[in-house]
Amino acid sequence: MRTTITIDDALLAKAKRVAAETGRSLSAVVDEALQESLRRRHEPDLASPVVLPEFGGRLLPGMDLDNSRSLNDLMDEPS
Repeated sequence: MRTTITIDDALLAKAKRVAAETGRSLSAVVDEALQESLRRRHEPDLASPVVLPEFGGRLLPGMDLDNSRSLNDLMDEPS
């Protein structure tokens, strides 16, 4: 299907460069890039969940985890 679209000049230059380097037409490069973009948009994110390491430690009564100064003071105290 033939259509008219507006493409950023720098993006068009990159697409033309890819077309020349791969021996394909500009239309083929744009078609493939658009298909890939739309495919990624509709695929679920399959990235592995982030697993945070756990470290031994203890919370003391009255410890304020939002107060970094008091936490530093507590960490500097001998155990």
